[in-house]
Amino acid sequence: MSLTSAHSVVAPSATSKRVAGTIIVLYALISIVPLLWIFATSFKTPPDSIAYPPKILFQPSLEGYCNLFTTRTRQTPEYINSLGPATGFCDETTRKRNMVIAGPSNFMPRFVNSLIIAFGSTFCAVFLGTLSAYGFSRFKVPLADDLLFFILSTRMMPPIAVAIPIYLMYRELGLSDTALGMILLYTAVNVSLAVWLLKGFIDEIPREYEEAAMIDGYTRLQAFWRTVLPQATTGIAATAIFCLIFAWNEYAFAALLTSGTAQTAPPFIPTIIGEGGQDWPAVAAGTTIFLVPILVFTILLRKQLLRGITFGAVRK
Repeated sequence: MSLTSAHSVVAPSATSKRVAGTIIVLYALISIVPLLWIFATSFKTPPDSIAYPPKILFQPSLEGYCNLFTTRTRQTPEYINSLGPATGFCDETTRKRNMVIAGPSNFMPRFVNSLIIAFGSTFCAVFLGTLSAYGFSRFKVPLADDLLFFILSTRMMPPIAVAIPIYLMYRELGLSDTALGMILLYTAVNVSLAVWLLKGFIDEIPREYEEAAMIDGYTRLQAFWRTVLPQATTGIAATAIFCLIFAWNEYAFAALLTSGTAQTAPPFIPTIIGEGGQDWPAVAAGTTIFLVPILVFTILLRKQLLRGITFGAVRK
């Protein structure tokens, strides 16, 4: 057997490609069904949202979004008639249920908290992770393998194992229910992932680029900024997406450490209560809006994400 034939790669057959494509399409359809159901529920009325059997065809309504962004109180028909004509769709819909809008809900402040905490912690984790990964990649760090394993081991612990100690520590430090406390916590959790991901990307960047830059008179920091960082953008983008997804969706720490000022959307959305129980259209509306930023961020960086995942997979 020749060396060429021994290392030849057999191309997949047309049948195997069709089978693989079918499996991928089925998996995508199954995965997207819950999201489509949530999106559809956000346009249902409360009775339609709990109808049995579930309604596939229904009259669309924005009542869920109105209930999400407002708080309502029940009033007598006489009081409602004394208010004059309704000033908008939400006001009109609310009055039909013998209620009036008392003011805005707490959803938008919670949503803004999620934006600040998630993006703030992602920036800090990626910034610190990039510097740490560069140090591990380019310098001889004593016990580097042990340190890297220790960094990774912080990610192995389930959140509930450290939730109580962190709660007690934050209470003593005055960091409970603060955006700074949540940013620091999510940064600490995400740094381990950032270091390990970015070290692999930086390892793939030839050292000769930095050496040539330093021969031309650049300092180590300037060489890092001008040669390494531009080539590591794909890895940084991929790492940022993974860090943001964790910080955006995290529930356990947010439910334990926040209750008002710094509460994020994940622990707030399930507490939306309507008349007679859970307001499912409002919950679905909040979930739909909550999905938008992470979806937009991922779409904007999708090319970098794909390149980052496949970076270094094929070498010439």
